[in-house]
Amino acid sequence: MTDTTASPIPTLADIEAARETIAGVARVTPMETSKFLEGLLGSPVHLKCENLQRTGAYKVRGAYNRLSTLSAAEREAGVVAASAGNHAQGVAFAARELGIPATIFTPVGVALPKLQATRRYGADVVLRGHSVEEALSAAKEFAARTGAVFIPPFDHPAVIAGQGTLGFEILDQVPDVDTVVVPIGGGGVISGIAIAVKGLAERQGRTIRVIGVQAENAAAYPSSIAAGEPLTITTSPTISDGIAVARPGDMNFPIIRDLVDEVVTVSDDDTARALLVLLERAKLVVEAAGAVGVAAIMSGAVHDTGRTVVLLSGGNIDPLMMERIITRGLVAASRYIGIRIMLPDRPGQLARVSQIISDAGANVVEVLHTRHGQGLVINEVGLDLSIEARGPDHADEVMARLQEAGFRPEQLTN
Repeated sequence: MTDTTASPIPTLADIEAARETIAGVARVTPMETSKFLEGLLGSPVHLKCENLQRTGAYKVRGAYNRLSTLSAAEREAGVVAASAGNHAQGVAFAARELGIPATIFTPVGVALPKLQATRRYGADVVLRGHSVEEALSAAKEFAARTGAVFIPPFDHPAVIAGQGTLGFEILDQVPDVDTVVVPIGGGGVISGIAIAVKGLAERQGRTIRVIGVQAENAAAYPSSIAAGEPLTITTSPTISDGIAVARPGDMNFPIIRDLVDEVVTVSDDDTARALLVLLERAKLVVEAAGAVGVAAIMSGAVHDTGRTVVLLSGGNIDPLMMERIITRGLVAASRYIGIRIMLPDRPGQLARVSQIISDAGANVVEVLHTRHGQGLVINEVGLDLSIEARGPDHADEVMARLQEAGFRPEQLTN
């Protein structure tokens, strides 16, 4: 059925009550430090590890808090949600804990690990459509037909209050925090965090900055804030699919407009580099959407505003997607580069190039050697090399060594 229980924007007291409701269900996740990010930002950086939360993301907080408010009749009717990932798992887990039947609609192409996890939590999973929007329409039709309560992913006061419990934990763990950096999709988690940390800071007679981060291919908030109202944008594909939302939540928008100090965007390459750094330096597995706050620091989109906490919002990443993103991160960091060289078609040239690259301390991992292709003259061959390097300076050194030897190498952008 249509959710008619939505109340005004949640208060600090609502979030305090939500914290009691979810205690014992949602974990108090670790707060780690990062010397690497501190060196980039110029101030201490802490990582709030919701990637280690039950179900692998913060979503269980809002889902459990919302389901806890249902009446006996509503619980008997069951709940329904639409999601391609974290919200599905959060609702399914919360429903299992509370003994409520749950139906989750997901797009046909949902990642297999997310599909399996949602089913393991006991939900009836229905594959419908090829986008979240199609699954959402099917879920709402199901609610209207069966009387099940539709659970929105971000646009509900009980959901916002549940996510806002993160704000209390952040201040418990880092009492002198100056800035909190949070990913934004529809706006549920940053809405709750902003209400919590701004309200608690006001009680203490100080201020705390809240900065939101969106993927630049799905950034509905900057244009909406400029227009003064929620706008629906056309999104482009992004590796940060968990925050690829085309329109701000109607309840979330005014909270973010009034309480969030700044909203910045990051590219997919920025995010891929951040995911790689989290894996290598912090030993943390984070999904792309959960890494955009780190990407904002690494790209310079977030500047030094004192002791900073970055929310790692989730860790539910498909291993196949992780492999692709890690490769992209290596390319973006110039640690995996492609080089094209036109060579005279005579013996020994390939060996000569390989020796130059070896002497420069780089490693050839893939070779394509062909006499066929556009731009080749009759006495030339084309050589495409994939090379492991140590970063931009080392990649430049390899290119310089080849040029000094009389070759004309071209670094490939893809």
